Amino acid sequence: MILINLLPHREAARKRRREMFYAALGASAFAGAVIAGGIYLWFAAQIAGQQDRNLVLSTEIKRLESQIKDIATLQEEIAALRARQQAVEDLQADRNMPVHLLNELARQLPDGVYVTTMKQTNDTVAIGGVAQSNERVSELLRNLSNSSPWLTRPELVEIVAGNVVLSPRDTRRVSNFRMTVKLVRASEAQKAASAAAAASATAGPAPLLPPVAAATSAKVAVAPSPAGVPASAAKK
Repeated sequence: MILINLLPHREAARKRRREMFYAALGASAFAGAVIAGGIYLWFAAQIAGQQDRNLVLSTEIKRLESQIKDIATLQEEIAALRARQQAVEDLQADRNMPVHLLNELARQLPDGVYVTTMKQTNDTVAIGGVAQSNERVSELLRNLSNSSPWLTRPELVEIVAGNVVLSPRDTRRVSNFRMTVKLVRASEAQKAASAAAAASATAGPAPLLPPVAAATSAKVAVAPSPAGVPASAAKK
C-alpha cells in the first residue's frame, strides 16, 4: 500500500529549523551574557584586590615617610653631636698651643735674635724683636718656614735699623723686626706627621717627631737693659 503525505512538510521543516535557530541563538546569547558577567566579576574582584593593595601600600608609604623623617632628624642630631665632639677635641688639643708656640720659638730662634713682643690673634702670631743683623732675621724666617711642624707661613712685616747703647762708649747697630707666623692646629699637625711617616715608611725609617715639651729659655732671651729694649714677653 503506498502512502502519500499531502501535508505541507516543507513548511513544517522550515519551522522546526527556525525554532532550532532561535533556540541556539538564545542559548548563545545566554552563554555570552554568563561569560561576560563572569569576566566582569573577575575584573571587579581584581580591581578591588588591587585597590586594597594600593591602600596597604599607601599606609606603608606614609609610615616609612614618618620613619625617614625620624631618621633625618637623628642624622642631624648625630651630625650636631659629632660637631660638638670635634669642637671639644679641638679645644682640648688647642690647650697646648701656647706650649708648642714657645717651644718652637726656643728651638728655631737663631743666636743673636731676641724676641721682645709676641701677640696671638686666632691662629696668627705677631712677633717683634731685635736681631744683630738682617741675616739673622733671614735665618729665623728660614727656620720657621722649613723646620717647624707647628709654625708655618712666616711673613716679614718690616725691618728697621736701630742702635743699642750698651754703655756710654759702646753702641751697636741692630735690626728691629716685626713678622707674623701662622699656628698649625694640633689635628693638622698630627695629619701632617702621619702623612710624613707613611711617606717615609717606604723609603726608610720614620723620622723622629719634634718633642712636645714646655718652652725652654735657651734662646728666648731679653735684650740688654741699657738699650732700652723691653723684656721678651708672650701675649695671647
